[in-house]
Amino acid sequence: MYVSRCGYEGELWVCHSDIAMEIPDGYVGLLFPRSSVSSTDMRLTNCVGVIDSVYRGEVSAKFDNKPNGKRYYVGDRFAQLVIVPYLDVQPIEADTLSDTERGNGGYGSTGQ
Repeated sequence: MYVSRCGYEGELWVCHSDIAMEIPDGYVGLLFPRSSVSSTDMRLTNCVGVIDSVYRGEVSAKFDNKPNGKRYYVGDRFAQLVIVPYLDVQPIEADTLSDTERGNGGYGSTGQ
């Protein structure tokens, strides 16, 4: 996705695409920063943007940016959109969970 216009909006650097789309029911768009973000001083504010099937506005991205830091400008590629199926899962409340080898072991518990 290319930057069509950009600038500070409040304290955030916002890149606009001038692209709007209709994502089909049952799908969601995931907006990721490009790997080139590592050569800037920017970080996408929500890590991955989620665009659901009922959104009809322009695709844009908001970045944290250091003052006078390197950033994206008009014509730069700033994001990539991946459209994936979205499962509408209904949670079921339970009093107990099944046992597994890992159990409730958290970070680093698998020895990886």
